[in-house]
Amino acid sequence: MINKDAYPIDYIDSVLIVNNYYRILHSFRLNPRFDDSEENIYSNYADKQFFEIYPNIKENESSIVECITQRKTVYKENQIFKDVKGNVFNTKNLTIPIIKKGKVIGAVELSKDITSIENDLESKSNLKENNKSIDTNYNNENIKFENIITINNTMLDNIEKAKIYSQLDRPVLIYGETGTGKEMFVQAMVNYSSRRNEKLVIQNCAAIPENLFETILFGTESGAYTGARKTKGLFETANKGTLFLDEINSMPLNLQAKLLRVLQDKKIRAVGSIVEKKIDVKIIAAMNVEPMEAIKNKLLREDLFYRLSSGTLRMVPLRERKEDISIYINTFIRIFNQIYDKEVSGVSNELLKFFMEYDWRGNVRELKHIIESMVSIAKCKTFEINHLPIYMKSKIKKNTSNQNKIDNINSFSFASLNGTLSKVEKDLIIKALVYTKGNLTKAGTLLKIPRQTLKYKINKYNIDIKKFK
Repeated sequence: MINKDAYPIDYIDSVLIVNNYYRILHSFRLNPRFDDSEENIYSNYADKQFFEIYPNIKENESSIVECITQRKTVYKENQIFKDVKGNVFNTKNLTIPIIKKGKVIGAVELSKDITSIENDLESKSNLKENNKSIDTNYNNENIKFENIITINNTMLDNIEKAKIYSQLDRPVLIYGETGTGKEMFVQAMVNYSSRRNEKLVIQNCAAIPENLFETILFGTESGAYTGARKTKGLFETANKGTLFLDEINSMPLNLQAKLLRVLQDKKIRAVGSIVEKKIDVKIIAAMNVEPMEAIKNKLLREDLFYRLSSGTLRMVPLRERKEDISIYINTFIRIFNQIYDKEVSGVSNELLKFFMEYDWRGNVRELKHIIESMVSIAKCKTFEINHLPIYMKSKIKKNTSNQNKIDNINSFSFASLNGTLSKVEKDLIIKALVYTKGNLTKAGTLLKIPRQTLKYKINKYNIDIKKFK
């Protein structure tokens, strides 16, 4: 029986059940501020991460986290938070641990909504003020999967795979060119995993001198060599948490063999010690070259790659997902408008064309820095070609030179032009349908063609519209 004096809740309008990995098992809310016709979207949150649905709740302030980690019933008043749909709530919460055989396996949270119209508006204002820097800090340790911006099918598939990999203890290998978002995926995976409250240890393998590699990874025992003291290595420091080894292809091959042994046996031995220690560490490795190329050039052991290959993600370079370029341009302009107090509205068609044709060797990071450079000194609302940073001028000339070469090639090269254009057109239509979930009107607007024209082309290419709804 609940003590009403200790926990003054006379009724509830929300029930939430999560497991000890903070995955929602059941969610139901009858919000008195909504009328009876309001769809109960909260029942659709089952099997999603709690912090994905309520992104502005801080772990150190969460009654759910306190209940599970401290094994106790928690009562809190005036918890103000926002869900992923933008709805703001002010609640009284009673959170009770679920215990099986002495172990906390989850929690039940009962809530009463106490939001008035007045403090609803005030809450939204406060949340907006408190969160106005969220967009500008997308590269920080609080990154989550919803912060990863893309409409590219392969990258969207990567996100879904990464969510699965983050829940498993097996190692993960992320590879792709510099600036494609490897670090963002790592941080999102950590924040999505059950190890979110444990240490994340990050080490760039290219920054370690070869003669110090083993001691940094495994630690040292006193007297292992002249002047040696007992120290913890990265594995022991990250125990129970996550160890991110960036540029793993810079690790000496003999150390890669020892890393393979750790992955198999879950044990380490410090330099100079005869004692093995059991460890529980999630390993995420990354590199900026293709694995097969690294193996061929003897930068990566083949057996280590096969051990890592059960969980691999390839980050797609920006030049292979040009449908994302416009989205990034608008996002970065909005972010840096806030930082530099500017009012830039967009880029000209000529500049957008240049961005679409540019090869983006620095990928998303390069685009971000270009937009920041332009916004920081902006005196206009629309960027033109002449607003690009000085170092880009040679890129413009190179693109023009390449275009002239294309214009001068012989007609034989155009034998398959119609087929190529048809394939590109069909791919763009499919991407638009995926993005709009089969809504023809929205897809037509996105592609800047009339709805009837879009229907004609869908029939022409035998595209099954039902697959996208």
